[in-house]
Amino acid sequence: VRKSMVLLKNGKSTNNPLLPLDKNASKILVAGTHSDNLGYQCGGWTLEWQGLSGNSTIGTTILEAIKFVVSPSTKVVYQKNPDADYVKGQGFSYAIVVVGEPPYAEYFGDNLNLTIPLGGGDTIKNVCGALKCLVILISGRPLVIKPYLPLVDAFVAAWLPGTEGQGVTDVIFGDYGFQGKLPRTWFKSV
Repeated sequence: VRKSMVLLKNGKSTNNPLLPLDKNASKILVAGTHSDNLGYQCGGWTLEWQGLSGNSTIGTTILEAIKFVVSPSTKVVYQKNPDADYVKGQGFSYAIVVVGEPPYAEYFGDNLNLTIPLGGGDTIKNVCGALKCLVILISGRPLVIKPYLPLVDAFVAAWLPGTEGQGVTDVIFGDYGFQGKLPRTWFKSV
């Protein structure tokens, strides 16, 4: 998991990176459909042909891994899809938004527009429009991210990390560096 993660953006300018994240932040918002869902982290061809949603196997979700790695005094707040009004004025140090595709295999995954499904785009807009944020994309392929890049401070492709959410937090919190590389550039449009 650590070796496959790809850093796509880090900071709104090169002089102001967001990553690695601060483990001692006072209050962190974790949002998105893929934050606390092992089935989504695993993808298709896992327990069933088309994969599953939910925590139907043993492992560590990204949310659980975040709670494990941050300081005991850090308050971690989870909201699957908060609206913009909720995000403002809550005193969050930063947000981690984990979005992506539902599990699929073979032709069930066919997608002609390759947009981020399951309301992921709305979650990115609601959260990253109001806070410093990292977006973690869970997918088996590149998806359209260009509309969201101006809003986000950092963007990471975590692919399908399976049951090992702590492999993701090992890298975003700086215990290990990013090693993953793209074999070709990420597309700007379909």
